[in-house]
Amino acid sequence: MPSDQRRIQPRKQPRQVRAELTRQRILTAAAHVFGEHGYAAGTTNRIAERAGISIGSLYQYFPNKDAILAELLVRHLDDGAAIAERVQREELPGPIEEIFRLFVRGAIESHLDEPRLLRVLLEQAPKSTDVLERVELLKKNLVAYMRELLDDHPEVRVTDTETAARLIVTTAELVIHQLVADHEPVDLGKLENELVAMLTRYVRG
Repeated sequence: MPSDQRRIQPRKQPRQVRAELTRQRILTAAAHVFGEHGYAAGTTNRIAERAGISIGSLYQYFPNKDAILAELLVRHLDDGAAIAERVQREELPGPIEEIFRLFVRGAIESHLDEPRLLRVLLEQAPKSTDVLERVELLKKNLVAYMRELLDDHPEVRVTDTETAARLIVTTAELVIHQLVADHEPVDLGKLENELVAMLTRYVRG
């Protein structure tokens, strides 16, 4: 394993419930600290104090704050994947507009973390090979699902559904992530409505 990837690997994976609870406390505390103070000022001492543990205990789980931030990014990706899977299992409405609304709403839900934490994750979280592969697999699965949906829906007028599916998935992810994490607050209801309208007009041609 390259040295830069070893640097962001957790020190130990808890096997007991108590240890896992401590690990989750560290991650929850870190999310608050990074959100409140930013990455540079979000020190391991602040995280340990917020978690109510000693700095030595924190270092038993994570070697540095890079490793903690990387783990928060993994948790964010896992939460997003779980929401996407839940949406795909639901019975879809008939109109393409309402299908897009279901997916856009799910994507917004997966980005409802504290906006300042999202900015830190977006701009500064180290990305290991494992994380990059996880992102690529999630996107690949979403694109395949979206293409199948476009191929089968009678309202869809685009002919290149492979490219259309990639555009829809990428656009929704980037727009939602950027605007929710933006310094200027965004009205989530308006964001949902406008993004759904944009995607609907696109596929109806």
